Amino acid sequence: MAMSNLYSKIAPKPEKERQRYRELAVTQTNAWVNAESCNNGGFSITPPNSVSQREAMQILQPASAPTSPLASPNLTSTTSTTFSLNVAGCSSEMTTSNSNGSCSNTTSNSSSCLLLQHGQGTVDPNWQATKPSVRERNAAMFNNELMADVRFMVGNPGHTQCIPAHKYVLATGSSVFYAMFYGGLADDKEEIEVPDVEPPAFLTLLKYLYCDEIQLEADTVLSTLYVAKKYIVPHLARACVNYLETSLTAKNACLLLSQSRLFEEPDLMQRCWEVIDAQAEMALRSEGFVDIDMATLESVLSRETLNCKEMHLFEAALNWAGAECLRKEIDATADNKRAVLGTALFLVRLPTMSLEDFANSAAQLGVLTPQETIDIFLHFTAHSKPMLSFPTRARAGLKPQVCHRFQSCAYRSNQWRYRGRCDSIQFSVDKRIFVVGFGLYGSSNGAADYTVKIELKRLGRVLAEHNTKFFSDGSSNTFHVYFEHPIQVEPESYYTASAILDGVELSYFGQEGMSEAAVGAVTFQFQCSSESTNGTGVQGGQIPELIFYGPSQPLEDH
Repeated sequence: MAMSNLYSKIAPKPEKERQRYRELAVTQTNAWVNAESCNNGGFSITPPNSVSQREAMQILQPASAPTSPLASPNLTSTTSTTFSLNVAGCSSEMTTSNSNGSCSNTTSNSSSCLLLQHGQGTVDPNWQATKPSVRERNAAMFNNELMADVRFMVGNPGHTQCIPAHKYVLATGSSVFYAMFYGGLADDKEEIEVPDVEPPAFLTLLKYLYCDEIQLEADTVLSTLYVAKKYIVPHLARACVNYLETSLTAKNACLLLSQSRLFEEPDLMQRCWEVIDAQAEMALRSEGFVDIDMATLESVLSRETLNCKEMHLFEAALNWAGAECLRKEIDATADNKRAVLGTALFLVRLPTMSLEDFANSAAQLGVLTPQETIDIFLHFTAHSKPMLSFPTRARAGLKPQVCHRFQSCAYRSNQWRYRGRCDSIQFSVDKRIFVVGFGLYGSSNGAADYTVKIELKRLGRVLAEHNTKFFSDGSSNTFHVYFEHPIQVEPESYYTASAILDGVELSYFGQEGMSEAAVGAVTFQFQCSSESTNGTGVQGGQIPELIFYGPSQPLEDH
């Protein structure tokens, strides 16, 4: 009898009863798409809206979050389509994003937008049966109104997106969310405002928490790093830092330095400094430099290892001051620029400029007082030098390192000849470096002048080239030729170094070449290049040296 009762509980329901459950489920889950419930009978499309994502943000969440949130630079607006929907006599305006699928609420009645928020993967009333794994079923709930018990109004007022979520999922992925929903001071609000976070970044966070997937984009990675820090999701934060490190260039290094200081990411700060030190002139002239904060500006101006002329630093400081005047809505006059710079002006080492640079530029810009200008001129010319408010010791800059790839050199009566042919070698490194130039062999038949075109390529694309000259004294020494700017070289990828010389036909050449060489903390690997038409290869030939900036050998513990 007991067995028959048990069987009756688990036995299939009659077909008519099963059909009734199906109809009920379909009615409940698909009510939001029932066109008959709309007074107007459907959707009407209005023109797209363009929403700016830059804003001054304020933290409303737990105290463990960063204190100075910043929006991602150069954020591109997302094109969206706006719908007007009447449901049971209630009119609401909705915007569905074409990238993330979340709705942007542009009216005060935010809750009405949730009627359209439903994951496509759960429209089927039996959707659970089509997703065999926990991960797939969990992912189906991402940005889905089905069973949602909390909603976030994300973004600055007037341009918010309402994003549904599930407390249990959020709390299992973030201690901040756990404290918000289940801690001692938990709040039962079903709608939470998050004005200090950009909607795409918040969706990236949820995508990770629901789907265990990380999808980062250049326009939103900084705001994603902020939200990962805010809600203490360290793995996502680490992924953002790794992304930033791999995309680091002189054009964004200063702005990323400012952000890494804000987010307290020392590894990213160190990578930024490596780029700024080696490619200082390019970094100082980048568009993002004028957007850094005062503390970062002062750290750059006081940096001992910057590899550029002091005149470039002075110009960069004035460019930043001009932008700061605009931010403060004051005229960018010389007096106002000096005022917004404050004591940072005295971090520029004006007395270490050349006399020509100072006289033709810095002295005539009106930022210095007449007495300061006179005192600096006297510093250049007088035996008895006046006391100055500016540092008088030149910056140390970076010390170039040299990789020697041959163990010896030689010359013969029929080698080494040029006649417009190319000497080329491929190399790779295990750490990021900045190639400054090459060392070349010169004449083996007395003193001679050479013209040379040097070039650096990666995957066939020219990264830098330069036409220059050098004088060979007839010795077996190498002679250094330089690019106009250091070139960033990333690890684990092969680059091609080339040189085309024109001058005395016979020259020294290297021999006993090494396929691998270590310099400081950097290991080089060499291989022959198909572009070499003059005989240079791993074992012998031209381009005996690569000149670079890079990390030094770490000190060993004693």
